[in-house]
Amino acid sequence: MKKVFLSIVAVFALAVTMISCSSNSPKASAEKFLNGLNHMDYETAKSVSTDETKKMLDMMSQLTAMMPDSAKENAKKVKINVGKEEVNGDKATVSYTTSEDTTTRNLNLVKQNGKWLVQWSKNDNAGGEGENNANATPEAAPTTDTTATAAPATEAPVADTTHK
Repeated sequence: MKKVFLSIVAVFALAVTMISCSSNSPKASAEKFLNGLNHMDYETAKSVSTDETKKMLDMMSQLTAMMPDSAKENAKKVKINVGKEEVNGDKATVSYTTSEDTTTRNLNLVKQNGKWLVQWSKNDNAGGEGENNANATPEAAPTTDTTATAAPATEAPVADTTHK
């Protein structure tokens, strides 16, 4: 009887260990963040975010507070499909798609104090309304050639003010 009890305890301890390890993976953190972000549950998203990311989420929360309830309900219907994770030391990238946009996107994470956190800045777009590429590079702004000279403007024809 004692062996059975110890076996059950050992299996339970192993299960708890496996669950706790898998819930602290880049993939698990990314899924929690993306679901929170896309469903406008910013407190959930903040629970797996760096300080910089939390500031961005606070701003988004203020903006979405003005949205109609119907938009918030529609946001809850978005499904997140988390793909593969690539870990490189204390940094990771997780790929994902959403039911709204099947383009594969990437989300960056960093490991801080043993916990995987999403590192998202104002230059990243990680969710909602199809603009969710956390690895997007901003489009290049048109450049201005400072050495070029402008062509002389052509003069507008003078209006004939004489009455015929």
